[in-house]
Amino acid sequence: MSLPPSPRPPRGPRRRSLLASAAGAALLVGCTGGSGSGEPGADPSAAEAARARAARDSEDLAARYAAVIAAHPGLAERLGPLREDVVRHAEAFGGVRAPSPAASGTAPAASPSGSARAAGPADDSGAVPADEKGALALLAGAERKLADRRGRALLDVPGELARLLASAAAAGAAHVFLLTEG
Repeated sequence: MSLPPSPRPPRGPRRRSLLASAAGAALLVGCTGGSGSGEPGADPSAAEAARARAARDSEDLAARYAAVIAAHPGLAERLGPLREDVVRHAEAFGGVRAPSPAASGTAPAASPSGSARAAGPADDSGAVPADEKGALALLAGAERKLADRRGRALLDVPGELARLLASAAAAGAAHVFLLTEG
């Protein structure tokens, strides 16, 4: 006996399928072997450069989240946990912990790495859209670009760093879904 089809058509990816695909991607990368050191063809300086770039990218993205939260305080509850994830990614890549926008009350003028780019990966102008929907779209675009870039970069780095990049890319893809949902 077969079950009748669902009365409502699915809209976009389901959370379970998104999380399952992210976990599957991380699992596939985890099966590539090696601990990241001593792998044949692994260039330590290239791996460190990739790690530093990933930390910088996460710091810039955290600054973008802080700027959006400062411009749209009503989004703070929704964006705070996502920003904290991005800050933890920066720390995992060796970056510096950024202060919470709630603690300082304002958006940081510069990223923790000392660069003057508060705009982050999506927009170099530093402008936050005046409407919440536009601000969320800006963050989703930044997360999407960064997740895609990390997905491509993990092919060129040793095992442990590749796993870390894959995990951050999967989290970024989940953030995109959460930012565009509703």
